[in-house]
Order: sequence, then C-alpha cells, then structure tokens
Amino acid sequence: MSSQDKSAQRLAESLRRATGDANPALTTSVIPALLRCISRTATALRGAHSVEQAGSDNVFGDAQLNVDVLAENYFREEVAACPAIVAASSEEDPVEQQKQQQSADEKAEDEVYAIAFDPLDGSSIIAPNWSVGSIIGIWAGKSALHQHPSQQVAAILGVYGPRTTAIVAVKVPGREDAALCLEVGVSDNGSFEIVRDLTLNPIEGVKTRYFAPANLRAASENEKYMALVTRYISERYTLRYSGGLVPDVVHALVKGHGVYLSPVTVGSKAKLRRAFELLPVALVVECAGGLAIDPVDGQRILETPIKDLNETAGLVCGTAAEVEKVKVALIG
Repeated sequence: MSSQDKSAQRLAESLRRATGDANPALTTSVIPALLRCISRTATALRGAHSVEQAGSDNVFGDAQLNVDVLAENYFREEVAACPAIVAASSEEDPVEQQKQQQSADEKAEDEVYAIAFDPLDGSSIIAPNWSVGSIIGIWAGKSALHQHPSQQVAAILGVYGPRTTAIVAVKVPGREDAALCLEVGVSDNGSFEIVRDLTLNPIEGVKTRYFAPANLRAASENEKYMALVTRYISERYTLRYSGGLVPDVVHALVKGHGVYLSPVTVGSKAKLRRAFELLPVALVVECAGGLAIDPVDGQRILETPIKDLNETAGLVCGTAAEVEKVKVALIG
C-alpha cells in the first residue's frame, strides 16, 4: 500500500468518528479527492512566480488570475475522476454542472454528493505572497440547491501558507453530536497527516482574545460597528486580520478563540457568497463548537437553504459567546 493510500485510510478511520458506518464514499473517496486538489493547488502556487490576470472575468465581474484558473482546473479534474461526486459549482463558474449519466455497463453510485467551492479565495492578497485558501462545501445528494443546510455534510478549508493544511469538518444528519473538526497536514505527494482536533473554547480562561474586523470601511458609516471595534481596542483584544477569509477564520480555530466580522451597510454591500464561502465556513466553525450568523438579522448562516448560487450575505463567526456579543452590539 502506498503512503498516499495509507494516509487516506488513517484519515477515513478518523472521519468515521463522525459518520459511523454510514457515508463510506464520503470518507474514503470524496474528501481524499478534494484534499488532493488542495495538494495540487499548493504545488502550483509555489511554482507560480508570476501572478497575473488571466484576461477573463468570472460572472461576478471579478478579474481572474492565472492561479485562479489553475486551481479551478485541478478541482474540476478531481471531481470528474471521483464517481461519488455527481455535481459541482464554483465561484469561478457558478452554474451547477451535473455529470453525464453513466453508460449502461457502469454501476450508478448509491451514495452521491454535490460540491460548491471557491477554488482560490483571497486573490487580492496573493500578489504580496500572503496566505490564501480554498473553500469547499460537500452536500449529500445530487444538488446543493434548495436543500436545507443540514444536508451540507462536510466542508474543507485549504490553507496555502508556509505549510499546506486543510481544516476538515464533518456533521451528518442523525449524528450531530459526533461532529468533528480536524486540522490535516497536506503533503506535496498527496498524502495527509492528522494534526489535531480543533475546538473553539469558551471565553472564560482565555488569555488572549482575538478579533478580525473585515470590511472596516463600514465603520465610517455604522456607529455600532465603530463602537464595537473601539471596544475591542479598549479591552485589549489582539488584532489578527489579513484580508483573507480562510486564514483569518483558521487563525481563530487553531488558537481556540476569536471572532471574525464582516458586516453589511448601505455603502458596503454584502460580498461573501453563501454557497461558495459562507455555508462551508459556517459548518467548519460550528463543528468546532463556534457560531456563525448573518450580521443583518442575527440568524444562523446554516438555517437558510440556497435558492440561487449568486446569493451574498455578511458574516460574524467564531467563539460562540463572542458572536453573541457582536449580535447584541450590532443588532440589539
């Protein structure tokens, strides 16, 4: 058995803590395939000494970089090779594409999944060589659309920094109490190593409290947001904000405490896509014992089904007690 196969087997055994004997394709095929995407993307990023526009825009009007296109292609290739993944949509191509039907001599999979992913999140900070990431939501069934978010049974955050890691969260219906959130080391050869379980700790006993204020310009027109940021400073919270959703959320996860804020105002519209960013991030945070809410109405991100892949919203996530404080401060 190759080192890649052995590491995939060890990972699957660990993930079965969350799934039990159900969902074998999720733990042995789907998640390993997506981790291989992260490995391939990391290798490509290290070799992409020049980061430049690819000469195209995605449907949201964002200019695509050459590395965006590379990452998108790697994910599409792994999806095509994984029989259990039958549909996929991405931020670069936000149309859910169904795989072609099997031929008569091919056995249809009983356990199938759809994925919604952002192949490379953080394009605005990649040129200065800051950490960026990939975001993936894995949905039970043939589509991610019009399903209750409880059918998003797993999510992965790939982190491309000095090391390549992935945060893997799994929570399946009927086994919610067994949900887990793991940090996994990802090697260039496609093998994996489980680093640790991740948990967001209660505020009590935390020595250092962290905050990541995204969309800080909104504070100029939102007195409540300005007051909240000022309070964090006066109460000696530590600022940890890079401008990348993945590294900023993962910082809180690995430190065991933190709150990420991206509020919405009249002048600062919601930019985070629910399908490709918010729902996967929310699942990861909640599997670690945290909370993720919409800063407009305070509703949990994981309560509203996706009706349209173009939907956007704001985000507050992290340690549950800190998120509740933000909810009171911004909404009342």
